[in-house]
Amino acid sequence: MSGGVDSTAAAALLLDAGYSVEGATMQIWQDEDDLCSGTGCCSLSAVDDARLACLQLNIKYHVFNFKDAFSENIIKPFIKEYQNGRTPNPCIVCNKILKFEMFLNRALNLGFDYIATGHYGRVVKEENGEYALHVSKTAEKDQSYALYNLTQEQLKHLLLPVGEYTKPQIREYAEQRKLPVFDKPDSQEICFVKDNDYAGFIEKNTADKPKKGNFIDKNGNILGTHKGIIHYTVGQRKGLGGGFSKPMFVIKVDKNKNEVVIGGNEETFTNTIYANEINIINGEIIPDKFICTAKIRYSAPKQKAEVININERIQINFEKPVRAATPGQSVVLYDGDKVIGGGVIQLTIDN
Repeated sequence: MSGGVDSTAAAALLLDAGYSVEGATMQIWQDEDDLCSGTGCCSLSAVDDARLACLQLNIKYHVFNFKDAFSENIIKPFIKEYQNGRTPNPCIVCNKILKFEMFLNRALNLGFDYIATGHYGRVVKEENGEYALHVSKTAEKDQSYALYNLTQEQLKHLLLPVGEYTKPQIREYAEQRKLPVFDKPDSQEICFVKDNDYAGFIEKNTADKPKKGNFIDKNGNILGTHKGIIHYTVGQRKGLGGGFSKPMFVIKVDKNKNEVVIGGNEETFTNTIYANEINIINGEIIPDKFICTAKIRYSAPKQKAEVININERIQINFEKPVRAATPGQSVVLYDGDKVIGGGVIQLTIDN
């Protein structure tokens, strides 16, 4: 339980369905003043909200200490990725390593049959006995993108109660149940980064300070000076400074040369990307070639694509160009409402 309305409503829905329910929060904050946003899911206030909700629901409440694991598996790799010119998605990594591995194992060891979260998605048992992950009832809130790393064993022990409802329905239900967080705003930022200031967080928590370098175009012409590659991500327009003859966007971040390639918006589009660290939810073998839809970020629309299996990575050829495919982010594959799986974007091919 994160202290938000979705996980709180999930607990209440399970109680209403006849389950025996207890609440638990992962204690992952490092230093309340330095690392955690005041209302984020890793803040002390979130724990207070979750505890209050459990009191209201009359269920037991636990706090699991995953502070060190969060630092080693989420925060340190997050910093390293930015220093390497990539843009990580720490929420996906947290889901993979903490929520659905460490947290699940802790629950099973304590004798629980399932864990449940407030994610908007659906677990479906198929006719062959396998479990599948489907998108939620509401496309506007669907969070299946962040769950593509789930395995069969994890899905077997996972419940996603809010995935059958829209967000307004969940808020209305929480209000009817007199849950204290029914009108609590959704968190929009990474929980351990204040004010969305990634670069400031990295500078404060590492001894390696960013070095200035050159803005260049695709032909290698020097266009200006950047303030350190941790400040930039593919597709970015703001924060590049002025003096250009037209609006400029980040096309590529080159850690080895300490250069940031910039150009017009049309240059941020690509048809082909490569991804590794692949997870396929149903079936252990990736077909040599198949057609599906894919999305390159949580907020992106699905696009028709051809996927080609190349050893331990996949090549994804989009039918239409996609904008700002970003190394370090995830690409997730869909077959209709079903999540096939996904991987981490490593490389994009300009077209």
